[in-house]
Amino acid sequence: MPRVIDAHVHLSERDDDGLWPYASRNGLEYTLDELLRLMMKNGVDRGLLLSPPIAEGRVLPNEEVLRLCKKSRGKLSPVLTVDPTAGKVRAALKLAEENRKAVKAFKIRLGYVKTFARNPVFDALYDYAESEGLPVLFHTGDTATSHGSLVHSHPLTLDALANAREEMAIVICHFGNPWFDDVAELVYKHPKVYADMSGLSVGGSKYASEYLGWLAGKISGAVYFAGGAEKVIFGTDYPVTTYSSALALVRRLKVDRRDKELILWRNAKKVFRL
Repeated sequence: MPRVIDAHVHLSERDDDGLWPYASRNGLEYTLDELLRLMMKNGVDRGLLLSPPIAEGRVLPNEEVLRLCKKSRGKLSPVLTVDPTAGKVRAALKLAEENRKAVKAFKIRLGYVKTFARNPVFDALYDYAESEGLPVLFHTGDTATSHGSLVHSHPLTLDALANAREEMAIVICHFGNPWFDDVAELVYKHPKVYADMSGLSVGGSKYASEYLGWLAGKISGAVYFAGGAEKVIFGTDYPVTTYSSALALVRRLKVDRRDKELILWRNAKKVFRL
């Protein structure tokens, strides 16, 4: 079984978690014990834990993410979610400083919060991320609710940020789905822009198999365009996508074995310093 790092998982163990419908659809218990079991079963050495959405447009507090990671026996590392207010930025930076050895990245929920990545409110966050070598993840592409803003979640909005912050690692979540070609250009153009494959195959459609093949073609094409897979990172978006589906997508990529290793774990190990 190949080695794997899952760079994008969610968990809360709360009844008001907004991802419960996905967990139910996938037949998942959506608990820490289940996640750790699935990681072991699928050869996943490490995972990055991100806040899931909870009631009223909020996300799980970062303190809870840190707590769950501590309970994971070293399997999960925290990514701090930061919303666009000065108070939220200050709080995230304080937590990051207090947990320097644990925190591996920050995340901004473009599309769920109606702001752009160049909002000056994030400047202090980006300064810290650059100085500490911490990547910043951005939700991009489709949103889980009809109320999300695609204008704000389009991946091309990150081009200006990458131009301004050339030393900061940027991770485009969900490969910008459905704007795969735009993400291919961003990954090719910018030395420190990466894309994760998380949450792409939700399942349930009568064309699920055909869709998986279409996704594999799009991501393989992005690898060809960029000249290699050094900028592509594996993730599930648990519980949105199952390990079986996410790993099946990697198997269907028309790239060589070395590139699949880069995608499955080598790139994440380097980018997140795991």
